[in-house]
Amino acid sequence: MSNKVVHFEIPCNNPEKTIGFFQEVFGWKFQQFGTEEYWVAITGDEKSPGINGGIMKKRDPNQPIVNSIDVASIDEHVKKIEAAGGKIVVPKMPIPTVGWLAYFTDPDGNIHGIYQNDPEAK
Repeated sequence: MSNKVVHFEIPCNNPEKTIGFFQEVFGWKFQQFGTEEYWVAITGDEKSPGINGGIMKKRDPNQPIVNSIDVASIDEHVKKIEAAGGKIVVPKMPIPTVGWLAYFTDPDGNIHGIYQNDPEAK
């Protein structure tokens, strides 16, 4: 057991809309898992750090998720998020000596973080 996060799930009312959002903003690829209302999310090259996960139909109206997505530029992704129908709910803020963080909601209202590594952040 590694104690590392190795999978995430994003519950939503409209999986197709949410899948389209993540494809447009981050270039993720999706594949439906059998006939389930569950789509596996391939977030990038298997040789690069990071995790894959899934998009699923909500099973409970209060089913939450929060995850942080590593990006090269928070500023660029803020523009992409807003253009794709998302909303910034906590603006870019520094994590001193670590990087930058902002929180947004996707079109279904789920909260996520975007993180940019930057040891010079103050």
